[in-house]
Amino acid sequence: MKDKNYVHPYIPNSVPEVKAEMLKQIGVESIEELYSDIPEDLRYRKKMNIPEALPSELSLKQHMDKILSENKSVRDYTSFLGGGVADHFVPAICDEINGRSEFLTAYAGEAYEDQGRFQALYEYQSLMGELLDFDVVNVPTYDWSQATSTSVRMAQRITKRDEILVSELIAPDRLSAIYNYCRSAMSIKIVKHDRETGLLDLNDLKSKLNPNIAGIYFENPSYVGIIESQAQKISDLIHDAGGICVVGTDPIGLGVLKPPSQYGADIACGDIQTLGNHLHYGGCLGGFISSRDEEKYVMEYPSRLFGITKTAVEGEWGFDDVAYDRTSFGVREKGKEFIGTANALYGITSAVYLSLLGPDGIKDLGQHLIQKSLYAKKILGNIKGISIKFSSTSFKEFTVDFSNSGLSVEEINAKLLDRGIFGGHNLGAGIDWLKNCALYCFTEMTSKDQIDQLGVALSEILDK
Repeated sequence: MKDKNYVHPYIPNSVPEVKAEMLKQIGVESIEELYSDIPEDLRYRKKMNIPEALPSELSLKQHMDKILSENKSVRDYTSFLGGGVADHFVPAICDEINGRSEFLTAYAGEAYEDQGRFQALYEYQSLMGELLDFDVVNVPTYDWSQATSTSVRMAQRITKRDEILVSELIAPDRLSAIYNYCRSAMSIKIVKHDRETGLLDLNDLKSKLNPNIAGIYFENPSYVGIIESQAQKISDLIHDAGGICVVGTDPIGLGVLKPPSQYGADIACGDIQTLGNHLHYGGCLGGFISSRDEEKYVMEYPSRLFGITKTAVEGEWGFDDVAYDRTSFGVREKGKEFIGTANALYGITSAVYLSLLGPDGIKDLGQHLIQKSLYAKKILGNIKGISIKFSSTSFKEFTVDFSNSGLSVEEINAKLLDRGIFGGHNLGAGIDWLKNCALYCFTEMTSKDQIDQLGVALSEILDK
């Protein structure tokens, strides 16, 4: 490889004749000449401490396979991790459709090959709109955190007020994103939750209402798995104060839980990872924002919206942007928020998933998740040294308190890992008052036997 005439198998421009022709075209004699304006004291002339290159494709593949074999995924271990990204079943047809060239090559504003992408995204918006019981749904943005932050800013612009109330029981990374998006333009006040029930503290909420409140953001189910049974009361309090109610939700539960629109939400947001998208080292994430079809809401969406219209040909329909001049594509630096690369592909995938399940399928799945969670709560709640943290009803996740176990969540999870189990998400790492608590998630991928095995493993770990 040190031979100056060496041709790298992965770099076409390493062919000596090609390199010489390129240098000739730009008027220099060597590559070194291209860097001549960089001072010598800034240039590193020693051998870099990096592995030798593997020019053989076979050697490279074997090397990478060896490294990747050290990973342990949910296909190798039993997983009870959730907190926003969970291991749900992905039907084969989802991968088949999102791998097609007319969808897979879609990038940012336009596609390299665009055969029906706008219609596919319109169908996604329509399916999500039916699930959420809202008229308008955007093309997926990056993730739930961005969707939430954007929704909060929408509330600010609509109300022209600059204070927002935020539930304390949301994911720490999501709260961080809200601060990053909003702190330069508005103040953020945290609303506490009842330590026994896990529900929002209505008295604390009432004490923080004032004429400058743009609205509130809370999640249902909450980050710790609780179904917020006071959601309508919360919405009423915010509306009475002239604010906007923004609710974050996991759409996979909406076959059995009321959608936010039916308990007073003005804007609903969340993530579509649970709707037919893989985990992929943290999830194929796609944030959604939804609302009523009112101009004051629609014109505040920074992301793309696709609509349907008649064409000059009888019986044919066209699909294109709605109010394109809202977006940063249309008005550039004057846009309310910059929108670049979006997760449209995951939206198309979720449309396939929702079409496959249909209303009855999404309802059956929701009932299955609740039943599985209740069974797991019964098994874990009977283990000595463990208690279920909150008394309120949960959906597919619930909080387990290990405070009386004599072990930390980190120690318990390490011992579970030795048994081929990914334990619950350590809540104390981001929420101080939930120290020694873990969030356990149960999906259709979790079998009854695996829940029983978790109970046995925890019993044995805590008995030693």
